[in-house]
Amino acid sequence: MPTPPLRAGLLALSLAALFAAGCSRAAPDRAPLTAAAADATILKRMQAEQAQQDRNLQTFDELDFVHYSNQQWNDFHKSHAQNILVHYPDGRITTGLDAHIAELKPLFAFAPDTKIKVHPIKIAQGNLTAVTGVMEGTFSQPMALGDGKTLAPTQKRFKLDMATIGRWEKGVMVEEWLFWDNQAFMKQIGAAQ
Repeated sequence: MPTPPLRAGLLALSLAALFAAGCSRAAPDRAPLTAAAADATILKRMQAEQAQQDRNLQTFDELDFVHYSNQQWNDFHKSHAQNILVHYPDGRITTGLDAHIAELKPLFAFAPDTKIKVHPIKIAQGNLTAVTGVMEGTFSQPMALGDGKTLAPTQKRFKLDMATIGRWEKGVMVEEWLFWDNQAFMKQIGAAQ
């Protein structure tokens, strides 16, 4: 009978041989993963991620250039989740697509020609997009101030730089951060010094 250290060594050798034999045989329905196959798998995953990022940016272009600029509120679901969380420059937050649209509509009441035609910067990484845009329009109708008060139109044009950060899931934004300079906007339309 072998000594205990020799017995342990033989057992370890036997287990190693069995493990090696099991590893060398591929499952009948799957080839062993080679370095080239691993690289191809990584490349395929990266290409899929890039394609999704490109789709998110394209969806955002369509949102601003078509749906927002033409007040196609019924198409906002193509870019926004129903329960979207939106952060505004003044610190307010809305939850839900209907609440977000309700925040956007008043701008068109006093500046019905509002448009976004360009996105000078568009970046996507992972499930995030960062897009800058230029919002243009004319203060041509009375602006509601609340409590039945209005601000008379000045007929002044505005051209406002803005930025949007979006967090995406399944092809729609689930969270959105909007940035623009409200003071610059009010100066441009003649409502502030």
